[in-house]
Amino acid sequence: MSSLAQRVARGAYSLMLRLLQPLYVLRLQRRGRVEPLYRHAIEERLGVYQGSPSAGWVWVHAVSLGETRAAAALIDALRALRPGMRLLLTHGTATGREAGAESLREGDTQAWLPYDTPVIAERFLQHFSPAIGVLMETEVWPNLLMVAQARSLPMVLANARLSVKSHRQGQRLAALMRPAAQSFRLVLAQTEADAARLRDAGALNVHVSGNLKFDMSPDPALLALGHVWREGLQRDVVLAAITREGEEAMLLAAWPRQPEPRPLLLIVPRHPQRFDGVAGLVLEAGFTLVRRSTWGDVPPAEAAQAQVWLGDSMREMALYYGVAHVALLGGSFAALGGQNLIEAAACGCPVVMGPHTFNFAEAAELSIAAGAAVRVPDMGAGVQEALALLQQRARLAACVASALEFSAQHRGAAQRMAQEIVALL
Repeated sequence: MSSLAQRVARGAYSLMLRLLQPLYVLRLQRRGRVEPLYRHAIEERLGVYQGSPSAGWVWVHAVSLGETRAAAALIDALRALRPGMRLLLTHGTATGREAGAESLREGDTQAWLPYDTPVIAERFLQHFSPAIGVLMETEVWPNLLMVAQARSLPMVLANARLSVKSHRQGQRLAALMRPAAQSFRLVLAQTEADAARLRDAGALNVHVSGNLKFDMSPDPALLALGHVWREGLQRDVVLAAITREGEEAMLLAAWPRQPEPRPLLLIVPRHPQRFDGVAGLVLEAGFTLVRRSTWGDVPPAEAAQAQVWLGDSMREMALYYGVAHVALLGGSFAALGGQNLIEAAACGCPVVMGPHTFNFAEAAELSIAAGAAVRVPDMGAGVQEALALLQQRARLAACVASALEFSAQHRGAAQRMAQEIVALL
């Protein structure tokens, strides 16, 4: 039975969400100006769905693009064990929903994750009546989990991770978050360290299953196209991969202006709404710029001469890793926890990372130990390390081989997780 403090915490949380609901809808409308998919089926986020209610779904929630791509490997493994399963795939972002469409088969469906109030969560579960719910990585929603528990719906947190920073924040909200963590029937953690923190946060049945991102295979056509571009350029290429706010300015300040010829700098921001802003930063810094969105499969002649390329396209990271000789890892130079470095390894692209990799702490340390990555203290040192690696071709080749071996050695999480999830069915 929940304590008074827990009931008060969840009541306050629910009240806050109800008061903020109009602002939430307004924010979706505003984001839809740049990414129109955010304006699609907003009523689903409020628990209103088209069609007749149905039951028996295997429900997987993958909030954004990274989680959706990782979930694809798990979904494939689940289908192999349960060929007739009907998939309900939910998302929170436009990029996630767009990518998730590729995982759908006949009889499957997609929806937005409902806003986390008790009434809306109840409407969602009443309409779909899933047989099981699988939330990806860090998605712990107190009211949704409470309603699921009341309906005896088994809930799984898959590919689960909990950084030291997030664990500390969760401890301050323990009255709200501990009951949510306790409600999971099963938690499948990425690492032993994640498992220990998740148990401390309240999770009761925690198994270590590995990281699904190692089971993601880069698109071979995109990777091959990247290699073709690299050969055609006949220039070294440094990729700034999945950069976050503030990092591009640091990078452009550190990037050398002399001598010529310099390596090509390829910048791929994480969020599409920032593409134009980053383009403006590049031009203000005095560099010549071409944008990936301005050509198809063959870069124009002026692209070969440009100082900077802007990777202003979505779902083409395999292409960008394929064209690059070395990558600077976005999110690791600002205090944002780092981005997924596993995809770079699978593409055979060595990584130079900054000091902030708490979102992928074990993968970062393992990649360094394997020789697939190098850590530096700041962006200036990162640029210098990347440029030095380009001058040491034998070392660069060894890093490429190490990256591919590192990726191959850690596969298998999808199969392990699928077996445990199916056991609950």
